[in-house]
Amino acid sequence: MDEIAGSAERRGDRVFRWLLAAVGLAILLLLLAVFAELVMGAANAFKVFGINFLTNDIWDETSSSYGALPFIAGTVATSAIAMLIALPVGILTALFLSEMAPTWLSVPLTFAVDLIAALPSVIVGLWGLSVLSVVTRDWIEVPIVANFGSLPFLGPNTGGADLFTASLLLALMITPTIVALSQEVFATVPQMHREAMLGLGGTRWEVIRKVILPLSWGGIGAAGILALGRAMGETMAVTMTIGNIDQVPSGLFDPAQTISSKIAITWSEAAIGLETDSVIALGLCLLVLSVAMVFVARGLVRGRTMAALGVHAG
Repeated sequence: MDEIAGSAERRGDRVFRWLLAAVGLAILLLLLAVFAELVMGAANAFKVFGINFLTNDIWDETSSSYGALPFIAGTVATSAIAMLIALPVGILTALFLSEMAPTWLSVPLTFAVDLIAALPSVIVGLWGLSVLSVVTRDWIEVPIVANFGSLPFLGPNTGGADLFTASLLLALMITPTIVALSQEVFATVPQMHREAMLGLGGTRWEVIRKVILPLSWGGIGAAGILALGRAMGETMAVTMTIGNIDQVPSGLFDPAQTISSKIAITWSEAAIGLETDSVIALGLCLLVLSVAMVFVARGLVRGRTMAALGVHAG
């Protein structure tokens, strides 16, 4: 009887393993199907423009000249600035909520963070357009330009709808993702590791620096990668706050355009033919850029994790 039960259990394990393998394969096939569809749709644009499609900074329907450089630059710039702001803020917030805040404070704050993450992007965009852009214009951009306007990376004040405002809004939108996932990662660190460090006379800061963070870099990196993916693909909020000017931004306060915002604005009005193919080519560029940045981020996280664990073990 035990032998029959064991056989049935092993059969169930095999079925479950095959099911998981099928689901994983289906996800991979779906990604490949999306990639193939974009390649076929963008083939004509790359046939006409070649590699110049990536380096051309002009998008002009009247002359049928289309280039992706302004939108690639805008996507990379907004995502990078948003990550530079959101990653340290998110990690520090997660550390406070999971390691230092009392329960009566951490529970409502965690709920508030989750609530921000659940807000529709169009609502966040409306707030960014009506409130954040005004605040950044009057309290940040105008004073900075008045006092440091000669610096080449700032650019003139453009009224609040620009690269800087869109990046701040993106940072606000991706920070809850980093906070929530980092909290879960910190919770997986064994309690005995914390107690061992405290027993050796370590302070709470030393527990965080020498125990929690070294054992959590992999999970923090995963949180950062998910946040980066959302930052690169965010559409409505960015479209409403970035200024939507087809130019390579030369300064932090310049209006710009991302790939997502350009697709959202152009797709419904694009003429069938070369313009539509060029918009699809933008989508292909976004997919390739997202995958490339994710692989780079994973490599950096893996290297940082191994280094931290090596120091921790030493």
